[in-house]
Amino acid sequence: MTTQQPPSPVGDITEWTRGYVRRHPMASLETVGSQTMLGLRALQYLVVDIVKWRFPFEEFVRQAAFMASTAMLPTMCVAIPIGVTLQIQFALLAGQVGATSLAGAASGLAVIKQGAPLVAALLMAAAVGSAICADLGSRTIREEVDALEVLGISAIRRLVVPRLAAAILVGLGLTGLVCFIGFLAGYLFNTFVQSGAPGSFVRTFASFATVGDLVLTLIKSVVFAAIVAIVACDKGLSTKGGPAGVANSVNATVVASILLLMITNVVFTQMYVLLFPKAAL
Repeated sequence: MTTQQPPSPVGDITEWTRGYVRRHPMASLETVGSQTMLGLRALQYLVVDIVKWRFPFEEFVRQAAFMASTAMLPTMCVAIPIGVTLQIQFALLAGQVGATSLAGAASGLAVIKQGAPLVAALLMAAAVGSAICADLGSRTIREEVDALEVLGISAIRRLVVPRLAAAILVGLGLTGLVCFIGFLAGYLFNTFVQSGAPGSFVRTFASFATVGDLVLTLIKSVVFAAIVAIVACDKGLSTKGGPAGVANSVNATVVASILLLMITNVVFTQMYVLLFPKAAL
């Protein structure tokens, strides 16, 4: 008679890891596919509803006001230390190479091209994305979304489209706010703390900055806001498992949004450098 061996923790961990490795690629493809389809359908409905004057303007305004009130203050609080930190680092680097007059151009361009769209998008993912996912997730587990579909009302058209449009508008506004506050914080810190010349800060920034840099930032802000909205809506509409499922969906929304934002930012930056190389002065 053989005695059954007690389960080993190492064996359980190994078995779970093998199962996770087998399941994860397929689950990742399904998630990317569902988010892509949701984004395409939402953009289609957005254009069609605007052309046919069927766009839910009241819901759009309500969602935009909620998103702005949720993310504006945290974004302002984060923009100030971001601008000051970049100014400190670039001033130290410029001093080491003997080009202190270029600190304004370096920190200003860093804020506008990289800091502003990323800070605005990350704050939207943390504050706005989690709120969208929690709202739609709660509606899903209460079967409100299924009730809309039974009544012949598209959940994407009623729930996703106004949130997508509102997120894009708020993302543009937050990016502009971070550009202004971050540049102003760097300017004031350079002038009053580091004893820099105000004219040199502004002049070097104007010499290096171009309209294309601002256009790239605005395009980034639109794409980043759309990514946050689509990921949050997809996770919310696919919520399962009751209140605990809502919490899991919110956590997955923030993590997935940040990962996609970082990858997209790298792609945008590299493509811009390749397509529009900077000419030497």
